[in-house]
Amino acid sequence: MTRILTIGLHPSAIDYTPFPDLDEATLTARIEQGDAALRAAGFDAVRCLVGTDPDEAEQSVREQLPEGPFDVVMIGGGVRMAPEHTLLFERLINVLVATTPGVQFCFNTSPETTIDAIRRWV
Repeated sequence: MTRILTIGLHPSAIDYTPFPDLDEATLTARIEQGDAALRAAGFDAVRCLVGTDPDEAEQSVREQLPEGPFDVVMIGGGVRMAPEHTLLFERLINVLVATTPGVQFCFNTSPETTIDAIRRWV
């Protein structure tokens, strides 16, 4: 079975000011629904929610690596799409490439598109 690591920003790490229709509780519920959809589809996924500090985020990912080996890593749009998180994104990619040979990456645009992103690579 394909083992998947999903990485995204922890809902408590987000500044919701630019998103007036979103708050921590709503995003948490959306993430939970996305995870439930993965389980319902039979995917073996491990979730890793990180903060915005690159050192702490890298450590969080490293702590999940013993749950692998992972075949696919999905990195969420909150990590990738905000310019202020460029260093965070680079650090996560580089630690995963160094520690998980042969891993494939996929990227979502929201919690609701996680399953579609994973299906592109599984």
